[in-house]
Amino acid sequence: MTIHYKRDLDGIDWAQLKAELAGDDFDNGRTPEQYQRSFAASYSVCFALDGQRIIGKARALSDGVCNGYIVDVWTHSDYRRQGIASHLVKQILADLQGQHVCLFTDDMQTFYLQLGFAEETTGMSQVIGQWLQNA
Repeated sequence: MTIHYKRDLDGIDWAQLKAELAGDDFDNGRTPEQYQRSFAASYSVCFALDGQRIIGKARALSDGVCNGYIVDVWTHSDYRRQGIASHLVKQILADLQGQHVCLFTDDMQTFYLQLGFAEETTGMSQVIGQWLQNA
C-alpha cells in the first residue's frame, strides 16, 4: 500500500468517488457531477489515493482573506487510524494561513481537538429549500 496525495482535480473519477463513499456508508446523496462541482468551487482540495483508488478527501471553502470552512473530510474505513485524515486536514490548513477556520462534526471532536481546533458553543445552520434539489 502506497498512499499518495493529490491537490488538484485532474484525473479524479467522480463516479468512483461516489461509489467509494456509498460503499463506505458516507454518501450524502450528491451525484458524481455534484461532487465535481463542489470540489471545483472549493478554495483548497486534497485527495488521498492508494494507487488509483480514492480513499480519502477533504476540501475548504474560503474568502481567501479571513474566513475558511473545512468540509467533506473522509477516509475510507479500511484505511482509518493511519494518519491519512490528519494529513488531508493539515494540507488544507496550510492553504488557510491567517484565516479563522471553522468546521462541523457530529462525532470526531477528539480528532479535531488533536489538530488544534477548539470546541465552540455558538453556531447555527439552515437548509434553504430542498436539500440538494435532486430531481
